[in-house]
Amino acid sequence: MLDNRFDPAAVEGRIYQAWVEADAFKAGRPERVHAEPYCIVIPPPNVTGSLHMGHALNNTLQDVLARFERMRGKDVLWQVGTDHAGIATQMVVERQLAERQQPGRREMGRAAFVERIWAWKEESGGTIINQLKRLGASCDWSRERFTMDEGLSRAVLKVFVRLYKQGLIYKDKRLVNWDPKFQSAISDLEVVQVEVKGHLWHFRYPLDGGVTYQHPVAFDEAGRPTEYETRDYIVVATTRPETMLGDTAVAVHPDDERYRGLVGTFVRLPLVGRLVPIVADAYSDPTKGTGAVKITPAHDFNDFEVGKRAGVPMINVLDAEARLTLSGNAEFLEGAVEGPDLDAVLALSGHSREAARKAIVALMDERGLLDKIEPHAHTVPHGDRSNVVIEPWLTDQWYVDAHTLAQPALKAVRDGRTSFVPKNWEKTYFEWLENIQPWCISRQLWWGHQIPAWYGPDGSVFVEETEEAALASALAHCVQAGIITDEQARDYAKHPEKAGGLITRDEDVLDTWFSSALWPFSTLGWPDQTRELERFYPTSVLITGFDIIFFWVARMMMMGLHFMDGEIPFKHVYIHALVRDEKGAKMSKSKGNVIDPLSLIEEYGADALRFTLAAMAAQGRDIKLATSRVEGYRNFATKLWNAARFAEMNGCTRVPTYEPKKVELAVNRWILSELQQAQEDITAGIEAYRFNEAAGAAYRFVWNIFCDWYLELAKPVFMNADNPWQAETRATTAFVLDEILKLLHPFMPFLTEELWKLTAGEGLRRPAMLALTQWPKLSGLKAPAAAQEIGWLIDLVTEIRSVRAEMNVPAGAQIPLVLVDASSLTQTRTEVWMDALTRLARLSGVTFADAAPAGAVQVVVQGETAALPLAGIIDMDAEVVRLTKELGKTHDELDKIEKKLGNPDFIARAKEEVIDEQRERRDAAQARAAKIVDALGRLGKVG
Repeated sequence: MLDNRFDPAAVEGRIYQAWVEADAFKAGRPERVHAEPYCIVIPPPNVTGSLHMGHALNNTLQDVLARFERMRGKDVLWQVGTDHAGIATQMVVERQLAERQQPGRREMGRAAFVERIWAWKEESGGTIINQLKRLGASCDWSRERFTMDEGLSRAVLKVFVRLYKQGLIYKDKRLVNWDPKFQSAISDLEVVQVEVKGHLWHFRYPLDGGVTYQHPVAFDEAGRPTEYETRDYIVVATTRPETMLGDTAVAVHPDDERYRGLVGTFVRLPLVGRLVPIVADAYSDPTKGTGAVKITPAHDFNDFEVGKRAGVPMINVLDAEARLTLSGNAEFLEGAVEGPDLDAVLALSGHSREAARKAIVALMDERGLLDKIEPHAHTVPHGDRSNVVIEPWLTDQWYVDAHTLAQPALKAVRDGRTSFVPKNWEKTYFEWLENIQPWCISRQLWWGHQIPAWYGPDGSVFVEETEEAALASALAHCVQAGIITDEQARDYAKHPEKAGGLITRDEDVLDTWFSSALWPFSTLGWPDQTRELERFYPTSVLITGFDIIFFWVARMMMMGLHFMDGEIPFKHVYIHALVRDEKGAKMSKSKGNVIDPLSLIEEYGADALRFTLAAMAAQGRDIKLATSRVEGYRNFATKLWNAARFAEMNGCTRVPTYEPKKVELAVNRWILSELQQAQEDITAGIEAYRFNEAAGAAYRFVWNIFCDWYLELAKPVFMNADNPWQAETRATTAFVLDEILKLLHPFMPFLTEELWKLTAGEGLRRPAMLALTQWPKLSGLKAPAAAQEIGWLIDLVTEIRSVRAEMNVPAGAQIPLVLVDASSLTQTRTEVWMDALTRLARLSGVTFADAAPAGAVQVVVQGETAALPLAGIIDMDAEVVRLTKELGKTHDELDKIEKKLGNPDFIARAKEEVIDEQRERRDAAQARAAKIVDALGRLGKVG
């Protein structure tokens, strides 16, 4: 006997262990060696991570697909693994060392520190994997990979070396996002823009050589200058005064008449004395500020591009810790004019950015070169983990020629070999790849794949997969360059230990996105030609968030096409939306609106959370998650459990000889017809990645059709032992319940697996595990006549219930029903379903008449009129007054909302989630008003 209720906490761990012990999720099961392969690679979560709502959504959708295709008989590999997460992991271990008051990274040395990280990874790095299991993820855990395991590390080395020797990896001096705290380059994804209330300092840069120009100071109504003043300086504005020391140009727009005559002349850079050219460049916006822009190529990404176009020097005035580095800086000193001003500036060497800023502003003010200061709110890049201001910094780094690699990746999507769902994300993909910049892949960290490059005594670079191979290349080069003799080279080759110091390895490690870019093929065994690689590559679908289309999806496309002989890494890319809070705001710790998926699992069970996320995963629409929705789907699980208990109590067990195509009772033919339709809708929804439509079809069938209607209509049959249709109805109920468990399994695996086991019955042959059961294949069950008959009954009862609710008919009151001018078919149906009709609609009786009686509310069902004489049951006049008053209130509310939404100022200033909330309130009020108008219309027909 089933328990009174389903207890997820008592069931989920036991069921998951049973799946694991049975190798239910393992690819290549003996019975599926010849089956069609199906593969998904998991977006590898950081080894430092724990499950957040984005993970929960992403992995729920992957699991729905994996379980669905597994049940459809495919050989499914859901490839799992974790990412080594360079900065994040290094930060965790460094923090741990500090908390324990143990020696820091630099005191320990590289080898000992990396060993310490590996120890941490073995002890604490599996948290998120266990949390994925709690969610129900059906990954092939026997194939779990790690981006720094031996196989993947070998793949990384081979890719780097091959790309280098093909000229697609190179070293260059360019601007990077520099984190002064970690003293490393970081990716754009690790940079967050923080709005700050700062200032805009306007500085006067003196024109050189006695040059002057006429600057307009007054204008007429048409905007034409009417007055001018002679200036021997040009005004530039900056939010970062400390960077002016690295200025190498001033840019003006080529069409800006104010400055056209100044292009090609010079300004004398204040405090430094360096001559700086005025250049024409469209980057300068004549409508903003003064229209003149200081150009600091070594400390601003836009300025870097302007500087390249203008061919001006790039002068770095900051060090790795974002302190001024001026003394002994040859590039800075070149062209500088010795004197008190330069001495004052050089005294700032070693100062922080903040201290230098204050000092430079003061020096400019003292010299009368501070034109004005304005308050200025602007965004400043910060490191997402360090929380310090990120510095655009000119430094030597390793780069990938992403432009060359991007061309096949663009073509693959344009040709349709890989498609995005929703399709609009292809535009984002194209825009980024068409304008792609070189990819900086080096990081100044210790945790990660150390770059396989060694430097010789003359600075030559040797890129090889092993130190032995690098030494061999270095020896050959050094002999040719005359650095060592042939005899020395032969001796070093025989005794490599003697060559110590001849070559030195690059200390940098690779960006974690580099190893992740190889994920679809490296996890399958590449560079070895493994059976898994042959069988499961290209993978079937990738499910990921839009925020890493650039960082991961595009790079996997580039690497996969390049190293897998032009073969795409995946056929489909499904881009899911964000999970926001119930008001539509993005979740963040600072807002205090983060919803913890593990807490929801604890309270409502994994199935309820999974079904909620799937049911709300509409393509292209963010999910507004409220705890009440999860609670609602927990109630859905309870509803199914209670339905199974009801079936059990009424003797509904599977009959081996049951043939659904041979049932005769209309209600049984109807439920089987609806079952086939539900199976078709759910299948089509999952196949098209319309998870919300698939979940919605499952919900409607289980709750509305099976539980609310079929079981209610079947009750009289179960209760009457003499009913000739009892056996058929019991068998039909059991059959439909089994099919429901199959259809719901991808969404609610724990509940359905538990019911599958508990409802098996004695002597019934079926697969021991629902996870490995065949997906329903139903055909020939559509029954149009039965569907029309039961549909008529449901529509009639539904309409009567709506009238009762709208007219405030007391819940316990039994009311009469008059069927007006009813057809013979309707009269026959009424006789057949009289008991159900009176019970479900709470009727005192049903009669037939040629015309509707006075004082009756009329409804139309399938083209025929039904009348409910409510005079004497409710006060008609009072009901009209009540509804009219309610309609007035609703219209007042609608007017207020419409005024807000029609106010351009409100739309411009309000947050997106506030606007969405107002739109939802408007839609709800409009629907409520329509119902009230409908109810008043019914009352208008009375009498």
